[in-house]
Amino acid sequence: MNYKKELLEKIKSKKAVIGIIGMGYVGLPLGLTFAKKDFFVLGFDIDDNKTVLLNSGKSYIKHIDAKIIKELVDKKKFEATSDFTRLPECDAIIICVPTPLNEHREPDMTFVENTAKTIQKYLRKGQLISLESTTYPGTTEELLLPLFESAPNVRLPITNSSEFITNNQKLIVGKDFFLAFSPEREDPGNKDFSTSTIPKIVGGVTKACQEVAVSLYNQIVTKTVPVSSPRVAEAAKLLENIYRSVNIALVNELKMVFEKMNIDIWEVIDAAKTKPFGFQAFYPGPGLGGHCIPIDPFYLTWKAREYEVNTKFIELAGEINTFQPYHVVEKAIEVLNEHHKTLKGSKILILGVAYKKNIDDMRESPSLKLIEILRDKGAEVDYNDPYLPKLPPTRKYKYDLISVELRKDLIRLYDLLILATDHDDYDYDFIRKHAKLILDTRNAFKIKGLKEDNIYKA
Repeated sequence: MNYKKELLEKIKSKKAVIGIIGMGYVGLPLGLTFAKKDFFVLGFDIDDNKTVLLNSGKSYIKHIDAKIIKELVDKKKFEATSDFTRLPECDAIIICVPTPLNEHREPDMTFVENTAKTIQKYLRKGQLISLESTTYPGTTEELLLPLFESAPNVRLPITNSSEFITNNQKLIVGKDFFLAFSPEREDPGNKDFSTSTIPKIVGGVTKACQEVAVSLYNQIVTKTVPVSSPRVAEAAKLLENIYRSVNIALVNELKMVFEKMNIDIWEVIDAAKTKPFGFQAFYPGPGLGGHCIPIDPFYLTWKAREYEVNTKFIELAGEINTFQPYHVVEKAIEVLNEHHKTLKGSKILILGVAYKKNIDDMRESPSLKLIEILRDKGAEVDYNDPYLPKLPPTRKYKYDLISVELRKDLIRLYDLLILATDHDDYDYDFIRKHAKLILDTRNAFKIKGLKEDNIYKA
């Protein structure tokens, strides 16, 4: 049987069933995009709470409209499940699971590896598997490919039937199944770009894999960018995020230097960006957040050691960015000292725990580290975030905190407010009027044109 031809025909006619593993900030919008393009999508997740919410037409991600989910569920174009025995129903399986770092800041491939082993268990001939999780160059061919080639009891579809028979023959990539890497490029909350309008890099293991994967993604994105191998696609994703990490580290370091010189880094950046060529503005902050930039560079530094290469530049950028929450706390100590207060025993309110403004995504948020450091130094810490009424547990932090109200009588109780995330929802003038002291890590109060008599920058 010509599995490539059959799969290409299914994709073209939109009869291909799309399976998305991981219904998070990447997998859910991707699945909904396929469903809106008239494919039937099965969204897999190990969290039954998520699957129940999705199947009832509800959203647990603020920027994803529940109406869209309900409409697609009602049209029977989208269904969520935690039953991985349904993987053989899928013609294309797309992996969108986390790739965090472990306690030694080395890649934790547990989620990808466990997902791949589950797919291996239910693999059938004629399927495309595409990995979207950011990872080190070589993952697709070194980790996934051997697993799928050696899949036991491979299912063979029976003609004109939804049933399968098993066969223990060795699979051939590019003939019996297809494998590719296509990195996610989601930017939660970005109104200018969506899943369908962001160009999609695609790297197939073989030419046939490339052809099938490109054909699939061409159905939902305005432009695909084919590259010669999964390694190139994996490396391209890392380059994108390392580029940002290094440039953010640069302005974070300059911020600390210019502070000593009594120079405002934000004014410097505003002046520099008037140059119409050769400069791109990056901005300092309290540290890096989100799943990509704080993590991805370390995937390359880890892999580079295998080739006896030291990535000093990348690691230095990581060190500078990792230090930023400590720098903010040092500034907090200075500000409180100026007003005859010590950090120990002070009441501190963190404004914003999402990793960037106007979203409810707190993955790797520097605010979580700020809370930890401040508490360790004896401060009483609360937070406010209009997008996160309660701090959910993360892999590292288990805070039992709820968002406090920004009432004037409550604001006045705090010795210091630290603006960590510059949400547009904040009434900055109201906050300034009622706060004793403010430490602004985002230059938000200056941007709003407010007086700075009780405002300090970090």
